[in-house]
Amino acid sequence: MSQEQQSEAREIALTALRRVRDEQLTSASRLSEHETREILSYLANGDTSDSWYGLLTHELDLAPAKNAAPDWQISDFEGREGFEVLVVGAGLSGIAAAYRLNQAEISFTQIETSHTLGGTWWKNHYPGVRLDTPTFGYSFSFAQRTDWPHQFAEGHEVREYLESVAERGNMTDSIEFNTALVSAIWDEKLNLWHATTRDADGSEQVRDFNAIITGVGQLDHPFIPEYPGQDTFAGVQMHSQEWQHDVSLAGKKVAVIGTGASAYQIAPAIVDDVEKLAVFQRSAPWMLPAPTYHNETSEAFRWLCRKVPYYGQWFRLWMTLLGIEGRIHTVTAEPDWEGAPLSVSPTNEKVRQEIIGMLRDQLNGDEELLERMTPSYPPGAKRMLRDNGVWSKTITAPQTSLVSTGISHFTPSGIVTLDGEEVELDVIIYATGFRPSDYLDPIQITGRGGVEIHDYWDGDARAFAGITVPGFPNLYMLMGPNTGGVVAGGLYFMVERAVEYALKSFKLMFETQTQAIDVTPQALDQFIADIDAENNRMAWGQPYVKTWYKNAKGRVSQVWPFPITDYWTITEQVNPEDYEFLR
Repeated sequence: MSQEQQSEAREIALTALRRVRDEQLTSASRLSEHETREILSYLANGDTSDSWYGLLTHELDLAPAKNAAPDWQISDFEGREGFEVLVVGAGLSGIAAAYRLNQAEISFTQIETSHTLGGTWWKNHYPGVRLDTPTFGYSFSFAQRTDWPHQFAEGHEVREYLESVAERGNMTDSIEFNTALVSAIWDEKLNLWHATTRDADGSEQVRDFNAIITGVGQLDHPFIPEYPGQDTFAGVQMHSQEWQHDVSLAGKKVAVIGTGASAYQIAPAIVDDVEKLAVFQRSAPWMLPAPTYHNETSEAFRWLCRKVPYYGQWFRLWMTLLGIEGRIHTVTAEPDWEGAPLSVSPTNEKVRQEIIGMLRDQLNGDEELLERMTPSYPPGAKRMLRDNGVWSKTITAPQTSLVSTGISHFTPSGIVTLDGEEVELDVIIYATGFRPSDYLDPIQITGRGGVEIHDYWDGDARAFAGITVPGFPNLYMLMGPNTGGVVAGGLYFMVERAVEYALKSFKLMFETQTQAIDVTPQALDQFIADIDAENNRMAWGQPYVKTWYKNAKGRVSQVWPFPITDYWTITEQVNPEDYEFLR
């Protein structure tokens, strides 16, 4: 905005605040369709397309048809009362599925391998764990919270939010905890799934379901690299997701292996307690400036959320709007760009230089350390961390050493690097991430023709819209392949849309009086071709880039490369031409 426009906006806002005070307004009426379209068109810079308007309406708490609640119940369809769904998982995906199924009054059974709900947010309880995305973009459209304590929520705050949503939705008591899905076999005669579940004491049970919705997550299976002599180390070893709180780090010699998101949170949280901290770096991370990363929400912001009706919900909508296209323009590769392999375009190079400049300032001009901490790949090719200076402060602390030579082997007393130096240690922390390409492991899912889903994928997980797989009728994946938003979008939006797509599939089955639907190979092939072509235009898709976004086949199987308006469009309706109907 120009200075004149900003002044006008402030005057309008002040007038509104006076009205809230003088008229003691404590609530807001639902908007009319005309008001909704007028406001959202303004926010979208005049874009009135169905995708922009539909997406923003989905996230607007005051819209006349908010949050995509189904406009039908299963009782509307004669003879479908016995339709039963299995929901696998009780993390944020499982909660979203249960919420929507309850709205449609569809009977379902929900199982959870762990003893409690929350998924990754109860499993990850290491020191410093928190969001690396702004808090207000990390919540359900149907359960919008406005009293977040931190601008980037701490881990326990997210877990408590999920618990409160489940409790308020009366979901908790019906979840079968300590129960895992072992296998599922599709019965081609009966058109249903025979699912084998296993409880905590090892006993198994076979139950039949018309459909299965999996919400088992992507970042659930810890990855620990293998090194010679690993089992000889006499100290403590732990993965970030398996933190041992009974192990004191005070006065200890500690290694953190890895420099990704969890390492970036753990190392600053423990550096002041340990005697020595060795950070083993295979590749340096790019860090986005986020000066308020550890800050609480401001008192002024909390006051506005308390006093101005729906202020927090409007702020959440604004965060959603900013994320629709996000930073896609900064990571789109320019063909034959002369700056490769360090950057992929003029814009990407500008980002690179600005970040290097800020890092140089943080390191007080230490060029040797700057060189070691500067990534050798383009910004955005891997997940970018949030930078408020604590990482540089940790690395330059007198008790810290940055080890950028590779690991040769372990000894009983520590780690020996490739250049022969031994680092003596008491505790080794693996901040080495997960196996994100191993979708649905270790579950065995056998579809039509006796084909097991992992054999079908052969190391390259593929699903239409990240949701459905040919040969596996009535199987719906949440957080499936190619649904990760790394520079645009939001996790909750992608999960909710996948759930809503599943319910639209159910409705289509009920309307057509069919028992199941199976996405066609042609529909999947076209979807994958479009996804691959766009991912190949991005920083992470360049042939010289190694990133966990790629699977063992070298294909980018994790990332959604388009604006999320495109995902809105593809999940807005179930195209009958994309499916085979089974009666």
